[in-house]
Amino acid sequence: MLATLRTAAVFGVEACPVLVEVDVSFGLPGFTMVGLPDASVRESRDRVKSAIRNSGFDFPAHRITVNLAPADVRKAGASFDLPIALGVLAAQGIVTRREVVDAVLLGELSLDGSIHPTRGVLPIAAAARRDGVTSILLPAANAGEAAIVSGLTVVPVSSLAEAVKALNDPSSVSPAPRAAPPRICASAADLADVRGQRLARRALEIASAGGHNLLLVGPPGAGKTMMARRLPGILPPLTFEEALEATAVHSVAGLLPRGAGLLIERPFRAPHHTISDVALVGGGSMPRPGEVSLAHNGVLFLDEMLEFNRHVLEVLRQPLEEGTVTVARAARVASFPARFVLVGAMNPCPCGFSGDPLRECRCTPQQVDRYRGRLSGPLRDRLDLTVDVPALPVAELTEAPPPADSSSVVRSRVIAARERQRDRYAPDGIRTNAELRPPFVGKYCRSDAAGERILARAAHRLVLSARAYDRVRKVARTIADLDAADQVTGDHLAEALQFRLT
Repeated sequence: MLATLRTAAVFGVEACPVLVEVDVSFGLPGFTMVGLPDASVRESRDRVKSAIRNSGFDFPAHRITVNLAPADVRKAGASFDLPIALGVLAAQGIVTRREVVDAVLLGELSLDGSIHPTRGVLPIAAAARRDGVTSILLPAANAGEAAIVSGLTVVPVSSLAEAVKALNDPSSVSPAPRAAPPRICASAADLADVRGQRLARRALEIASAGGHNLLLVGPPGAGKTMMARRLPGILPPLTFEEALEATAVHSVAGLLPRGAGLLIERPFRAPHHTISDVALVGGGSMPRPGEVSLAHNGVLFLDEMLEFNRHVLEVLRQPLEEGTVTVARAARVASFPARFVLVGAMNPCPCGFSGDPLRECRCTPQQVDRYRGRLSGPLRDRLDLTVDVPALPVAELTEAPPPADSSSVVRSRVIAARERQRDRYAPDGIRTNAELRPPFVGKYCRSDAAGERILARAAHRLVLSARAYDRVRKVARTIADLDAADQVTGDHLAEALQFRLT
């Protein structure tokens, strides 16, 4: 007897529909699986057999053939366990429907018949809705994730027996409720905790308002890491589209908390400096998202940036420029979103005390040059803002700090600047100033006559590349947005240029 069910495979952050065809026929007992399954899928034979028996059903002593179509798409992961087991039971008549094509089924089986959560549920649910499928049957732990997709009936199940009951009698299982709108929580790390560092605080605000990349340079203990960790608290809340994109990446990576729905906070990723280039940008035989994609619509923080291997830093060039990572493999090409704010922190020299009035630097000029040379010119060119973070004197640490703007106050100014950008770029599909391409830079970032003269002199004196020239203009556009100004002026360009002097 033949049974047909529907499931899906995930490649990158996209889902591909897969038909599970199960044929149970007379012959010597055996379990054959075709359709380009990898080792993790082939191992499902033993899990399926034990789960069926331990759930109180009979496993047929016949020849079983499972085909996963289309045959030219590699299948990986344990999410095929549940549809294969249900196909075997449908071929025997235990599941009354021999053809289940109006629902997508997925889930990993335990040997006792219980169902474990799986990864990639959100892209699968979105693809199912796009293909006209009306429902999805999946592990209960993944129900909140799938409920994000509107127009799709989500049927959560906890065991194989419950899944059989849900297919035979749909009214016996209550569908999962629609996902509630996420509540925005205030960040515990407040920018008001930072003492002094007026210029660095201003740079954080500009970076947040325009989505610009930032480099903090200062001695150990000056507060570089402290400030970087407060950046997500002044970024605008995630829009629904941004939250959907970020949640899909975390779903594919298997990093969503159990029962989670949409991400409610912007991602903040801070990989260790021993990370490999593949772990940073993604890859593998079955491509997985790297740290730059997990930071999508959030912040990627590289502490002690110059301690990273140089070839690891260099792979950041394309994501910083394009906002995506493309991983090419022989069978297929996967693309991962990677639009993030890069924040780097580095010491001014190997010992860290160059320019410190209280601690002596013993590094030679050659050592300092070699140390700073670890950050290549092309990558440095892509950092819009560079700011010195000096060590604070003891008196400033012991005295009562002067009042400073809290994260909520700064965030309100950032949100207002982002709204100006959203309204300005709505016809062009651009969200922030940092995303402007060269044709739009000339259109939207043009300055007054005084500003153009300042920029021309600075470009000659600082030997700005064409990329750096455009990035200065984009930063100036962001400063103008923070000032609620329609026209970029010489003052805005002068402030933008001071972040190129370090």
